[in-house]
Amino acid sequence: MSAIRPWRDAVVLDIGCGTGFHLPVYARTAARVIGVEPHGDLAALAARRCAGLGNVTVRTATAQDLPLPDASIDVAVARWAYFFGPGCEPGLRELNRVMRRGGAAYVIDLDATRGAFGRWFSATVPTYSARVVEDFWARQGWERQPLDLRMVFERRADLEAVLRIEFTREVAERAIAEAPGLEIAYPNVLRWKLF
Repeated sequence: MSAIRPWRDAVVLDIGCGTGFHLPVYARTAARVIGVEPHGDLAALAARRCAGLGNVTVRTATAQDLPLPDASIDVAVARWAYFFGPGCEPGLRELNRVMRRGGAAYVIDLDATRGAFGRWFSATVPTYSARVVEDFWARQGWERQPLDLRMVFERRADLEAVLRIEFTREVAERAIAEAPGLEIAYPNVLRWKLF
């Protein structure tokens, strides 16, 4: 992402920041960081995580109703928040509203077109169409780059627990049987748009 549009001295928005895991990383070089999280309990955890960081603010809000002025953001990031493409139009309209000219927005999502993880995801959500999602993002003017990520665990029980969270019971048990060891390939896609 930093090769496309760095966030040094920028105003960065983390949409769906969860517990704020990435906020301190952005805060090291960004001028200002705003985390937005729709779940109040997670937003409170993010605020506590960043309590000592003077350039970080956390707000409880949704992507469809960002509590920010027009043209106030240089870099926006959303991780694993827009899997389904169609239906995200209200959030993308808000993103268009808050982005500054010369800014960039990034969306990191699971790539259901690749690997066992993509196959397991598609089996868990049979109504999901990777082609429809790809067409949606292309129509919106977003670029795409595959990311070859992986999940690495210290204990087999943790790997199995994550698979049971991610997938239906039947698919999770199949995934557990197909995933020996402590590592799972986790194909993702980086989407970005310059403003």
